[in-house]
Amino acid sequence: MTPTLVSQHHLHPVSPPDPAGSARARDWAEIQERMLVPLYEAVYERLEVGPSTRMLGLGCGSGLALLMASVRGATVAGTDAHPQRLSLARERLLPGPDGPGGTAAGPSRRLGGTAEEVADPGGAPFNLVTAFDPHAYTGGDLVVALAEAAAAAERGTLVVLAGWGPAERCATASVLRIASRLAEPLPAPGGGRQPGGRDDLEELARQAGLRPDGSGRVACPFGYANMDSAVRGLLSTGQFDAAAEATDQAQVEKELTEALHPYTRPDGTVWMPNVFRYLIARV
Repeated sequence: MTPTLVSQHHLHPVSPPDPAGSARARDWAEIQERMLVPLYEAVYERLEVGPSTRMLGLGCGSGLALLMASVRGATVAGTDAHPQRLSLARERLLPGPDGPGGTAAGPSRRLGGTAEEVADPGGAPFNLVTAFDPHAYTGGDLVVALAEAAAAAERGTLVVLAGWGPAERCATASVLRIASRLAEPLPAPGGGRQPGGRDDLEELARQAGLRPDGSGRVACPFGYANMDSAVRGLLSTGQFDAAAEATDQAQVEKELTEALHPYTRPDGTVWMPNVFRYLIARV
C-alpha cells in the first residue's frame, strides 16, 4: 500500500494497560518478526506483488510483511488478535497526517481485528491473502479467519499459508519441544503446529475449502545478537505461554537458555538454521 492512509482506532475499545504484553509485542517487532523476511520476500517475488495487488495479511503482527508489500506498491490490510502487536502495526503503517503517505484518509492501508473490518466497502475485493506467522492462531481459529477472508476476496484469489519445514531442517525444532514438554497436560500453543508436519498446510487448506496451487521452501535462519535477545525473541512468539502457565516463567527461561547453548557461537551470537514452507492455494 502506498500513499493514502486510513486510521482504524475506532474499531477497538480502549483496554487497560498491559506492560508485560506490550513488552513482548515490542520484542516481537524488534527481534523476532524480521526472522521471516526471507519468507516474505520469496512469496512476493514469486507472486509479483505490486501496484495491482490488494493484500490482506491475517495475523499481521506488528506489520512488517504489510510494510514490505506496501513498498512494492500494493494496497494492504491486516488483522491480528493481539492488540499490542496491532498497535505497533499502526505506528508503522498509519503514522498520521504528517507521516509517510500524506493524509490520514483513504483505503490503501487498513488495520483491524477481522477481515470484515478492514475490507474497503467502496473498493475492489482482496486478490491476495497471506497467513505467514505459524503462531498467530490457535486451534481452528485460522480456518475461521480464512473463511472470513475468502468472503472478502474475489473468486480465484491467491492464499498463501506458511509454516515450519521438516523438523530435521529446523534447528529451532529442538527448542520448541521444550514448550510442548513443559506445557503438558495443557494444550500446546498454535494447535501443536511445530516442525515436522509434512502435509499440515495442505490439510489446513482443505479444512478452509481452498484449492492448493503450488508450494515452496525458504531458508529462514533465526539469528540473535546474544542469548538474552534469543530468549526474548522466542518468548515473544507465544509458543511458550502454556509452558509458563503449567510451570513458571523462570523455569521456562532457564530451560530455553540451556536448549539454546548448542546454537551459541564463540562471539555470543545465537544462530539456528531453519527452513519454512509455504503453500499457495486459491479461493
